Amino acid sequence: MPVNEQITDSVTQTNTKVIAETPAMAMGNLLMATSHALSIAAHNATAAQQQGQIAMQAATVQGVNSLMAVGAAVCGRSASSIIK
Repeated sequence: MPVNEQITDSVTQTNTKVIAETPAMAMGNLLMATSHALSIAAHNATAAQQQGQIAMQAATVQGVNSLMAVGAAVCGRSASSIIK
């Protein structure tokens, strides 16, 4: 049974169009995935820096608290032993 040439041309053009678009779609998907991964990495780095800063600030506060808790006599004795 013969098929109309217009039908075969239409199917051929559609297949060619899909095949021609495939590399561009793949590259677009790759670029989107890469940019998403990089943005997540930048976000994680920022969050890690913030958490580190909070930990360092807490350690500083604890150090200052322990210095302030030491009595004046002990501070004087420590200072005199350092000066000697």
